[in-house]
Amino acid sequence: MHNKTHKNMNTQSIDTHSSSEQVFISLLREKSIAQKFSQIRSLSQSTMQLSKRAIARANKGMSDQKINIFFIDLHYGKELALKVKTYIENRHDNS
Repeated sequence: MHNKTHKNMNTQSIDTHSSSEQVFISLLREKSIAQKFSQIRSLSQSTMQLSKRAIARANKGMSDQKINIFFIDLHYGKELALKVKTYIENRHDNS
């Protein structure tokens, strides 16, 4: 069933030719779950690094710790950012 070409399938990407997309989907289906997870993890890590680099460029001189807190604030919300910041400050106070 996985090796069938789906001629009735609509193209998912407006900038990719349908035959190219079919090849890409076929290649994805051949990957193991571990390979798919590894690729997703790698893409997520790259996205996070690019986001943090943009934050650093827009805020010259900001420390890595502040960049990380800013990143958390942007992507996960102020509440979590404050909790992480408090945790880090308490950890430093106790060492």
